[in-house]
Amino acid sequence: MSPKLERLLNLTALLLDTPRPLRVDQIHERMEGYPPDPASFRRQFERDKDALREIGIPLEIVPLDLHDQTIVGYHIPPERYYLPDPDLAPDELAALRLAMATVRLTGVDTADPLLKLGSGPRTSGEATRRPEDPLAEIPNPAPVAPLLDAIRDRRSARFTYRGERRETEPLRLDFQGGHWYVTAFDLNRQDRRSFRLDRIEGAVEMGAPTSATPRSAERPRFHPWSFGDEPAVTATILVDRGHVDAASARLGDSAARTDRPDGSAEFDVVVRDPDVFVGLVLSFLDHAEILGPPEFRAKAATRLKDLLR
Repeated sequence: MSPKLERLLNLTALLLDTPRPLRVDQIHERMEGYPPDPASFRRQFERDKDALREIGIPLEIVPLDLHDQTIVGYHIPPERYYLPDPDLAPDELAALRLAMATVRLTGVDTADPLLKLGSGPRTSGEATRRPEDPLAEIPNPAPVAPLLDAIRDRRSARFTYRGERRETEPLRLDFQGGHWYVTAFDLNRQDRRSFRLDRIEGAVEMGAPTSATPRSAERPRFHPWSFGDEPAVTATILVDRGHVDAASARLGDSAARTDRPDGSAEFDVVVRDPDVFVGLVLSFLDHAEILGPPEFRAKAATRLKDLLR
C-alpha cells in the first residue's frame, strides 16, 4: 500500500471515530505519516483534505470557539459517510440473493455486498446456484465505474467518442440490447445525447465534484438499434393486431407506422445495429415478422436456429 493511501485511510478512520471535532494540532499529534515540522504538516494536511473531498468523503469543518472563528475542528459525520441500513426482510434478502446469483456484472464479486446487507452464508438445505454459472452475465466496460461516479457526484466527464473529444455532463446509465449507454448533456452541442460505452475510446476524465449543472435525469425515448457503426438501413416489420400498440410504444418516434385493414401494422425503422434490432423483433415471438431487407430476415432465421439447437 502506498504511504499516501495508508495516510488517507488512517485520517478517515481518525475523523470518523472521534467523539468531537479535532483541531489541526490534535490531528498532528495523533496521526503518523506526516512531517514533524508544523508548516510542512499543514501543507500536507491541506492536500489530504482536498483528496478526501475529491473522492466524496464528507469532511466537515466545525467552529469550536464562538468568540474566535479561526479555531476550528475537523470530523467526518458517520451518518453522512455510511449508507443507511435498508432493513430488508428475509424474503427481500432472498429475492436479492436470487437476482445476484442469476445475473452477474462481469468482474464484480456479489458475495461481499450480500454479507454486508445481512445475508448470511447459505445453509445446506437452501437451493443454490453456482456463482460461476449465472443465467445471464452483464458486461462491465471500463467507463461504467467513472460515469457512475460522475452521475453520483454531479461531475462533468470528458472522453473520446468516434474520434471526437466530447465534453459532457452525465445524467443516467442504461443497459439495453446487450450494451451500456450513458445519457448526458453534450456541452459541445448544447443538447442531450446518448453514447454507447463500448465505443468510448480511452479513459474517461472527470471534473471536480458538483462541477456539472443540475439537470433532470428523466429517461428520454431510447432506441438502441439506432446506435451503430454500420450505415443506416430502413427495415420493415409486420406486427399482429394484438401487439401493434406494444410495438408502437417500443419503437416510438423512430418508426413510421402503416396500419393494415386487418388491424395489423407495418413499421419502417431506421437501423444502425442489426443485431439489436433483430433481438427486438424476436422478443415479440411469432407476433412480429421482418419483411425486409433480406439480410435482416436471414439474421433472424439464423438466431432462431441457434436458439433451437
